[in-house]
Amino acid sequence: MSPALMTRRTVLVGAAASGVLAACATTGPAGGEYPPILFVHGDGDTAGLWLTTIWRFESNGWPRERLHAIDLPYPLARDDDTKPQPGRTSTDEHMRYLAAEVDKVRAATGAAKVVLIGNSRGGYAIRNYIANGGGADKVSHAILGGTPNHGVRVDASSGLGNEFNGAGPFLTALNAPKGANGDEVSPGPKWLTIRSDDNDKYAQPDGAWLGAKGTPTGVTFEGPALKGAENVVITGIDHRETSFSPKAFEQAYRFITGKAPQTLGIAAQTRVVLDGKVSGYGIDNQQGVAPSNLALVGATVEVYATNPATGERLGAARHRKTIGADGMWGPFTTDAQTTLEFVISAPSYTAPYATTHLYRSAFPRSSAIVNLRAERLLGADKDAKAVVVLTRPRGYFGVPRDRIALDSRSPPAGIPGGVAGISTAKLKVSDAAMRPVAGEFNGERIVARAWPVAENHVVLLELHH
Repeated sequence: MSPALMTRRTVLVGAAASGVLAACATTGPAGGEYPPILFVHGDGDTAGLWLTTIWRFESNGWPRERLHAIDLPYPLARDDDTKPQPGRTSTDEHMRYLAAEVDKVRAATGAAKVVLIGNSRGGYAIRNYIANGGGADKVSHAILGGTPNHGVRVDASSGLGNEFNGAGPFLTALNAPKGANGDEVSPGPKWLTIRSDDNDKYAQPDGAWLGAKGTPTGVTFEGPALKGAENVVITGIDHRETSFSPKAFEQAYRFITGKAPQTLGIAAQTRVVLDGKVSGYGIDNQQGVAPSNLALVGATVEVYATNPATGERLGAARHRKTIGADGMWGPFTTDAQTTLEFVISAPSYTAPYATTHLYRSAFPRSSAIVNLRAERLLGADKDAKAVVVLTRPRGYFGVPRDRIALDSRSPPAGIPGGVAGISTAKLKVSDAAMRPVAGEFNGERIVARAWPVAENHVVLLELHH
């Protein structure tokens, strides 16, 4: 696809361009109004991935009550969109869920229109809703971060029912020319796409990240761009960073308001109140492959303050709750300096969950989307003393782009060089359980305790950034 076709305009954003935007920053959107924003997560994800993006909007004056993020109950796409698949969601179900959430936000805020911001597959639901679900008159701006708008592959010979196939009926219909200019976007809202230059694992000409190295995908680096949209290119970012990085926030804020944000940082609060959903896995998942955003009813959550240097607990649990039908584990009040350990126990479930320990950096601001997911202990890990996973939900680990370490190994085992496409690094502790294990990523450092596999424990060090 030629860059000449990518109208309204294509903007290349690097460090210099970012600095220019920051230099002309002013507070508040044009006209002084803050439209409600609804964030739509990607395949297999949760609302919790929008945590830092929402903090950045709040830090630039956006009222919290006008920032909303959805949790699709079954967040994975079907293998074949035309065939029912337990624990998975079709494109039509995805669209209808989004439509209902838009109407809830409009009713709660009194706004005639909302802004929709979607990551990856979330952009499909946005496009489908605007094109086919009555959303054209209810959406002012549509922002798509890393959405594979022309598919992750183009294959007319097989897999046409998969929504990620650019030759399939779903994307072919969405991308059909519209209007006198032959635009790919639906008329009505203003459209923005944000993509990487060449570091998006799902916009690659080679099928290596699809398990088919050496096979052409039929997709280019420009795959997320759309004719008729403003198409922004940010150098070096990965697939998830097209939505969750500071530079992606900067572009989204500018597109909505017509102005640069005052800050790309996150303003700390003295009193921090946290809450979120606890979930597990869907009904088709016996091997941990189909995450669910349904409430893990009956599970318990405990929250401990920890020593940031050792991961040791600072006294008894500061919060404990049994999860009810709404799935919420809070509210819990803390401050912007205390590092935390969240412990999820769900022993009553037929498919056994491990006692899951999630260690987190201090939370600078309040949030009601600190979503937690119980994990299962894999059979291949049961020979270890402990299993510790460093996880980056809002981006991938890039080598040599990033500074990454796990238990002093840098980079950790299993992270390849080149295109960033791995978001977790696993350590199988072989020497001793309950010792400290540190994970580091570009300045964020988390220290956990290596809880023993023999007692069915799994440990995650979950990065904010």
